[in-house]
Amino acid sequence: MAAQPVGGQKPFHVVSPVLESLPLSKAVGTKVFMKLENVQPSGSFKIRGIGHLCQDAARKGCRHFVCSSGGNAGLAAAYAARKLGLPITVVVPSSSGPTPVCKLEELGATVEVYGKVWDDANRRAQELVKTEGWVSIHPFDHPLVWEGPPSLVQELKDSLEAKPGAIVMAVGGGGLLAGVVAGLHQVGWQDVPIIAAETQGAHSFHEALKAGRLVTLPDITSVAKCLGAKTVSARALECARECQVISQVVQDTEAVRAVEQFLGERG
Repeated sequence: MAAQPVGGQKPFHVVSPVLESLPLSKAVGTKVFMKLENVQPSGSFKIRGIGHLCQDAARKGCRHFVCSSGGNAGLAAAYAARKLGLPITVVVPSSSGPTPVCKLEELGATVEVYGKVWDDANRRAQELVKTEGWVSIHPFDHPLVWEGPPSLVQELKDSLEAKPGAIVMAVGGGGLLAGVVAGLHQVGWQDVPIIAAETQGAHSFHEALKAGRLVTLPDITSVAKCLGAKTVSARALECARECQVISQVVQDTEAVRAVEQFLGERG
Protein backbone atom coordinates (compact mmCIF):
# COMPACT_ATOMS: atom_id res chain seq x y z
CA MET A 1 0.00 0.00 0.00
CA ALA A 2 1.37 3.42 -0.96
CA ALA A 3 1.98 5.99 1.72
CA GLN A 4 -0.95 8.29 2.33
CA PRO A 5 -0.78 11.77 3.90
CA VAL A 6 -0.73 11.42 7.69
CA GLY A 7 -3.09 13.61 9.68
CA GLY A 8 -3.71 15.88 6.69
CA GLN A 9 0.02 16.57 6.23
CA LYS A 10 1.59 16.45 2.81
CA PRO A 11 4.50 14.02 2.36
CA PHE A 12 7.94 15.52 2.86
CA HIS A 13 9.36 14.16 -0.40
CA VAL A 14 9.19 15.83 -3.81
CA VAL A 15 8.59 14.33 -7.25
CA SER A 16 12.09 13.75 -8.58
CA PRO A 17 13.02 14.01 -12.27
CA VAL A 18 13.66 11.08 -14.58
CA LEU A 19 16.39 11.85 -17.12
CA GLU A 20 18.08 9.76 -19.77
CA SER A 21 21.81 9.24 -19.26
CA LEU A 22 23.30 9.56 -22.73
CA PRO A 23 26.70 8.10 -21.73
CA LEU A 24 25.08 5.07 -20.06
CA SER A 25 22.66 4.60 -22.95
CA LYS A 26 25.58 4.64 -25.38
CA ALA A 27 27.58 2.21 -23.24
CA VAL A 28 24.87 -0.46 -23.02
CA GLY A 29 23.14 0.08 -26.36
CA THR A 30 19.69 0.93 -25.01
CA LYS A 31 18.03 3.83 -23.25
CA VAL A 32 19.06 4.17 -19.60
CA PHE A 33 17.12 6.55 -17.36
CA MET A 34 18.12 7.83 -13.94
CA LYS A 35 15.65 8.65 -11.17
CA LEU A 36 17.37 11.60 -9.50
CA GLU A 37 16.53 11.07 -5.86
CA ASN A 38 19.53 13.21 -4.90
CA VAL A 39 17.22 16.25 -5.27
CA GLN A 40 15.09 15.15 -2.31
CA PRO A 41 15.14 17.60 0.64
CA SER A 42 17.34 15.24 2.66
CA GLY A 43 19.47 14.21 -0.33
CA SER A 44 18.17 10.67 -0.88
CA PHE A 45 15.11 8.48 -1.40
CA LYS A 46 15.06 7.75 2.34
CA ILE A 47 12.75 10.71 3.02
CA ARG A 48 9.89 8.93 1.23
CA GLY A 49 9.53 6.16 3.79
CA ILE A 50 11.19 7.68 6.85
CA GLY A 51 9.23 10.90 6.51
CA HIS A 52 6.04 8.84 6.43
CA LEU A 53 7.06 6.88 9.54
CA CYS A 54 7.98 10.08 11.42
CA GLN A 55 4.66 11.71 10.58
CA ASP A 56 2.80 8.65 11.86
CA ALA A 57 4.85 8.53 15.08
CA ALA A 58 4.31 12.25 15.71
CA ARG A 59 0.56 11.86 15.26
CA LYS A 60 0.61 9.08 17.87
CA GLY A 61 2.34 11.27 20.47
CA CYS A 62 6.08 10.73 19.96
CA ARG A 63 8.13 13.22 21.97
CA HIS A 64 11.62 12.35 20.70
CA PHE A 65 12.85 10.44 17.66
CA VAL A 66 15.82 8.07 17.71
CA CYS A 67 17.41 6.84 14.50
CA SER A 68 20.47 4.67 13.87
CA SER A 69 22.08 5.40 10.54
CA GLY A 70 25.15 5.27 8.38
CA GLY A 71 24.12 8.67 7.02
CA ASN A 72 21.19 9.00 4.62
CA ALA A 73 18.47 7.57 6.87
CA GLY A 74 19.55 9.82 9.72
CA LEU A 75 19.48 12.87 7.47
CA ALA A 76 15.95 11.99 6.36
CA ALA A 77 14.81 11.48 9.95
CA ALA A 78 16.49 14.71 11.08
CA TYR A 79 14.82 16.64 8.26
CA ALA A 80 11.42 15.16 9.17
CA ALA A 81 11.96 15.90 12.87
CA ARG A 82 12.82 19.51 12.06
CA LYS A 83 9.66 19.87 9.96
CA LEU A 84 7.59 18.32 12.76
CA GLY A 85 9.21 20.44 15.48
CA LEU A 86 10.40 17.42 17.47
CA PRO A 87 13.87 16.60 18.85
CA ILE A 88 15.87 13.71 17.45
CA THR A 89 18.95 11.75 18.42
CA VAL A 90 20.81 10.06 15.58
CA VAL A 91 23.33 7.34 16.42
CA VAL A 92 25.99 6.83 13.76
CA PRO A 93 28.97 4.46 13.69
CA SER A 94 32.50 5.83 13.61
CA SER A 95 32.86 4.53 10.05
CA SER A 96 30.40 7.18 8.82
CA GLY A 97 33.02 9.89 9.22
CA PRO A 98 32.63 13.59 10.03
CA THR A 99 30.58 14.78 7.04
CA PRO A 100 27.24 13.15 8.00
CA VAL A 101 27.73 14.29 11.60
CA CYS A 102 28.11 17.92 10.50
CA LYS A 103 25.06 17.70 8.23
CA LEU A 104 22.98 16.12 10.99
CA GLU A 105 23.96 18.79 13.46
CA GLU A 106 23.08 21.49 10.92
CA LEU A 107 19.56 20.03 10.86
CA GLY A 108 19.38 20.32 14.65
CA ALA A 109 19.91 16.65 15.52
CA THR A 110 21.76 15.44 18.57
CA VAL A 111 24.41 13.08 17.22
CA GLU A 112 26.00 10.21 19.10
CA VAL A 113 28.88 8.29 17.54
CA TYR A 114 28.83 4.71 18.73
CA GLY A 115 30.54 1.54 17.52
CA LYS A 116 32.30 0.71 14.31
CA VAL A 117 29.42 -0.24 11.98
CA TRP A 118 25.69 0.47 11.70
CA ASP A 119 24.74 -2.69 13.63
CA ASP A 120 26.62 -1.34 16.66
CA ALA A 121 24.89 2.02 16.38
CA ASN A 122 21.52 0.32 16.10
CA ARG A 123 22.06 -1.57 19.36
CA ARG A 124 22.74 1.75 21.08
CA ALA A 125 19.61 3.27 19.53
CA GLN A 126 17.51 0.43 20.92
CA GLU A 127 18.80 1.29 24.39
CA LEU A 128 17.84 4.94 23.98
CA VAL A 129 14.25 4.25 22.93
CA LYS A 130 13.57 2.68 26.32
CA THR A 131 13.02 6.28 27.49
CA GLU A 132 9.30 7.03 27.70
CA GLY A 133 8.00 8.96 24.71
CA TRP A 134 11.06 8.20 22.57
CA VAL A 135 10.34 6.35 19.31
CA SER A 136 12.71 4.37 17.11
CA ILE A 137 12.85 5.35 13.44
CA HIS A 138 14.39 2.30 11.82
CA PRO A 139 16.36 3.11 8.67
CA PHE A 140 14.97 0.26 6.59
CA ASP A 141 13.11 -2.49 8.47
CA HIS A 142 9.61 -1.14 9.18
CA PRO A 143 6.32 -1.56 7.22
CA LEU A 144 5.69 2.20 7.17
CA VAL A 145 9.17 2.81 5.75
CA TRP A 146 8.29 0.38 2.96
CA GLU A 147 5.18 2.42 2.14
CA GLY A 148 7.32 5.32 0.92
CA PRO A 149 9.22 4.01 -2.13
CA PRO A 150 6.10 2.81 -4.04
CA SER A 151 5.54 6.48 -4.90
CA LEU A 152 8.88 6.36 -6.71
CA VAL A 153 7.60 3.57 -8.96
CA GLN A 154 4.37 5.45 -9.66
CA GLU A 155 6.43 8.46 -10.71
CA LEU A 156 8.44 6.22 -13.06
CA LYS A 157 5.23 4.99 -14.67
CA ASP A 158 4.00 8.55 -15.08
CA SER A 159 7.30 9.63 -16.67
CA LEU A 160 8.29 6.76 -18.95
CA GLU A 161 6.68 6.02 -22.29
CA ALA A 162 6.99 2.26 -21.81
CA LYS A 163 7.58 -0.30 -19.09
CA PRO A 164 11.30 -0.56 -18.28
CA GLY A 165 13.26 -3.66 -19.18
CA ALA A 166 14.84 -3.70 -15.72
CA ILE A 167 15.31 -1.55 -12.64
CA VAL A 168 18.78 -1.20 -11.12
CA MET A 169 19.14 -0.21 -7.48
CA ALA A 170 21.53 -0.47 -4.58
CA VAL A 171 20.61 -2.68 -1.64
CA GLY A 172 21.76 -2.00 1.90
CA GLY A 173 19.29 -3.20 4.50
CA GLY A 174 16.54 -3.79 1.98
CA GLY A 175 14.06 -0.97 2.62
CA LEU A 176 14.21 0.44 -0.91
CA LEU A 177 13.91 -3.04 -2.39
CA ALA A 178 10.82 -3.79 -0.28
CA GLY A 179 9.17 -0.52 -1.29
CA VAL A 180 9.97 -0.83 -4.98
CA VAL A 181 8.62 -4.39 -5.10
CA ALA A 182 5.39 -3.13 -3.53
CA GLY A 183 5.29 -0.34 -6.10
CA LEU A 184 5.81 -2.74 -9.00
CA HIS A 185 2.82 -4.77 -7.85
CA GLN A 186 0.71 -1.62 -7.53
CA VAL A 187 1.36 -0.45 -11.10
CA GLY A 188 1.25 -3.93 -12.67
CA TRP A 189 4.98 -4.15 -13.37
CA GLN A 190 5.72 -7.17 -11.19
CA ASP A 191 7.38 -8.90 -14.16
CA VAL A 192 10.07 -6.20 -14.39
CA PRO A 193 13.40 -7.65 -13.18
CA ILE A 194 15.28 -5.87 -10.41
CA ILE A 195 19.07 -5.81 -10.45
CA ALA A 196 20.10 -5.49 -6.81
CA ALA A 197 23.63 -4.09 -6.56
CA GLU A 198 25.92 -4.37 -3.54
CA THR A 199 29.61 -3.85 -2.95
CA GLN A 200 31.82 -6.72 -1.83
CA GLY A 201 32.10 -6.48 1.93
CA ALA A 202 28.57 -5.13 2.36
CA HIS A 203 26.83 -7.92 0.45
CA SER A 204 24.50 -9.38 3.09
CA PHE A 205 21.60 -9.62 0.62
CA HIS A 206 23.66 -11.60 -1.88
CA GLU A 207 24.75 -14.03 0.82
CA ALA A 208 21.14 -14.42 2.02
CA LEU A 209 19.95 -15.17 -1.51
CA LYS A 210 22.71 -17.72 -1.99
CA ALA A 211 21.93 -19.47 1.31
CA GLY A 212 18.14 -19.16 1.08
CA ARG A 213 18.08 -17.67 4.59
CA LEU A 214 19.32 -14.60 6.43
CA VAL A 215 23.11 -14.49 6.74
CA THR A 216 25.08 -12.18 9.01
CA LEU A 217 28.39 -10.91 7.63
CA PRO A 218 31.29 -11.03 10.12
CA ASP A 219 32.04 -7.35 9.41
CA ILE A 220 31.45 -4.53 6.94
CA THR A 221 34.66 -4.17 4.98
CA SER A 222 33.41 -2.19 1.96
CA VAL A 223 34.05 1.54 1.56
CA ALA A 224 30.29 1.93 1.01
CA LYS A 225 29.62 2.34 4.73
CA CYS A 226 26.15 3.81 4.26
CA LEU A 227 25.10 0.49 2.70
CA GLY A 228 26.52 -1.52 5.55
CA ALA A 229 24.00 -3.74 7.30
CA LYS A 230 25.58 -7.02 8.34
CA THR A 231 22.16 -8.70 8.05
CA VAL A 232 19.59 -7.73 5.44
CA SER A 233 15.93 -7.46 6.48
CA ALA A 234 13.76 -10.57 6.30
CA ARG A 235 11.36 -8.67 4.04
CA ALA A 236 14.12 -8.23 1.44
CA LEU A 237 14.53 -11.98 1.20
CA GLU A 238 10.76 -12.38 0.80
CA CYS A 239 10.83 -9.87 -2.06
CA ALA A 240 13.20 -12.12 -3.98
CA ARG A 241 10.47 -14.77 -3.93
CA GLU A 242 7.79 -12.36 -5.19
CA CYS A 243 9.69 -10.76 -8.10
CA GLN A 244 12.70 -11.55 -10.25
CA VAL A 245 15.61 -10.12 -8.28
CA ILE A 246 19.09 -10.49 -9.73
CA SER A 247 21.93 -9.98 -7.26
CA GLN A 248 25.03 -8.19 -8.54
CA VAL A 249 28.09 -7.72 -6.33
CA VAL A 250 30.77 -5.26 -7.44
CA GLN A 251 34.17 -4.39 -6.08
CA ASP A 252 34.78 -1.10 -4.27
CA THR A 253 37.01 0.10 -7.09
CA GLU A 254 34.20 -0.43 -9.61
CA ALA A 255 31.73 1.46 -7.42
CA VAL A 256 34.10 4.38 -6.89
CA ARG A 257 34.84 4.54 -10.62
CA ALA A 258 31.11 4.63 -11.37
CA VAL A 259 30.62 7.50 -8.92
CA GLU A 260 33.44 9.45 -10.55
CA GLN A 261 31.95 8.85 -13.99
CA PHE A 262 28.53 9.97 -12.77
CA LEU A 263 29.96 13.15 -11.24
CA GLY A 264 31.74 13.90 -14.48
CA GLU A 265 28.58 13.41 -16.48
CA ARG A 266 26.45 15.60 -14.20
CA GLY A 267 29.17 18.22 -13.95
